[in-house]
Amino acid sequence: MNIDYKSQVASLSKASIALVLAAALAACGSNGDGSSSSSSSSSSSSSSSSASSSSSSSSSSSSNSSSASSSSSSSSSSGVPDPSGPPVSTGPANAPYSPAFPGQTRVPEVRSDFSLATQVVTEDLSSPWGMTELPDGRFIITQRGGTIVIVTREGQTSAVGGLPTVYFNGQGGLLDIALDPDFANNRLVYFSYAESRNGANGTTVARGRLADNESSLENVTVIFRQVPEWNSSLHYGSRLAFDRNGLLYITLGERSDPQPRQQAQDLNSLLGKVVRIHPDGSIPEDNPFVGQANRRGEIWSYGHRNVQSAAIHPVSGDLWTVEHGPRGGDELNRPEAGKNYGWPIITYGIDYSGVPIGSGITQQAGMEQPVYYWDPVIAPSGATFYEGEMFPEWQHNLLISSLTPGGVVRLMFNGNRVVGEERFLRSFGRIRDIEVTSDGAFWLINDNGQLVRVSRGD
Repeated sequence: MNIDYKSQVASLSKASIALVLAAALAACGSNGDGSSSSSSSSSSSSSSSSASSSSSSSSSSSSNSSSASSSSSSSSSSGVPDPSGPPVSTGPANAPYSPAFPGQTRVPEVRSDFSLATQVVTEDLSSPWGMTELPDGRFIITQRGGTIVIVTREGQTSAVGGLPTVYFNGQGGLLDIALDPDFANNRLVYFSYAESRNGANGTTVARGRLADNESSLENVTVIFRQVPEWNSSLHYGSRLAFDRNGLLYITLGERSDPQPRQQAQDLNSLLGKVVRIHPDGSIPEDNPFVGQANRRGEIWSYGHRNVQSAAIHPVSGDLWTVEHGPRGGDELNRPEAGKNYGWPIITYGIDYSGVPIGSGITQQAGMEQPVYYWDPVIAPSGATFYEGEMFPEWQHNLLISSLTPGGVVRLMFNGNRVVGEERFLRSFGRIRDIEVTSDGAFWLINDNGQLVRVSRGD
């Protein structure tokens, strides 16, 4: 679609009659994640998803993954059928692979039956990467060159000092940012960045107290360092997410090169992992590899490539991630404790040269299947589950910011199965992060240096 942000109105295509009726029924009788309005959690069974009549792709092989929903029906718990029809038009796949189960890729396209109003609040950010909302409604935003700014909803900007030197090269720099769950009392701010070390570099996470006058971070302390460091400027991961128990998940890339990428399978390395720590950097006693020889206690899950999206589901409390594949094979996962997500042994993508990755396989015993994958890629960055009153049709849908082809990807769920996909706001280009605010609107930052508010139009 063609969205003119200067006019502040973005028109979305009308849905078919069937999809409009389905969306209306879902809004009345479902939370949007496939659970009924009385449900307290989403499905987390370890059995594989069975065939959905609405899926546009299928395979005779079965999933090895516990990430697939246990739901075997093609309708949600409220009785509303899953969407049907063709998938989003993306062009041919890069890789010659078939999905492990129906609905693992190219689910039906869904189209919201309303427009979006957009307002560019500022265009003066410098390579923004991560953002989060402060309690008073302003935003605290990282800029990859090594600075943090606070931006009001009217676009007024102020700088925050006191930061360490960052390794600003390639994909490195100052990356994600998150507030302590008790920020209202302790004013602690967490941030991830690429740090130079011993002639190489790696992902580091630090925290500091936002000064009362907001001019700087005080008492900045490193709480986590990815090891080993590597001489690469690629694949830092670096997304931060606090769960409902106050534990901090950190996503970590495998540094891209053929040699370090193998360490995604090495439990004595922190390359290609999701880790879980306490806010002070200490390791939770119930992490899956605590106390085991030659295994890092910080590790939550492994076999990841470059996870740049992380979000906690507002109902189940589960962590969901989206990671960059190579040429094809971007993955949506629900990482579980101690599970192996396969990279670089299994993948739905191929190398940028066009040759297979490893043996060119997509399944192996003991390795988890992605809940969903994309080929061609969406190049994910930030992500958040929608929860608010402005877009009730989207309740608990996942909103993912895309770098390529750009814009926002919306995923609709039935339990833990993806059943619908929508794309919009592509005219805003490479979107780095996305945040839902208390009024139900959502906000974007992009590589054009813009902070954009998105609300409901007609």
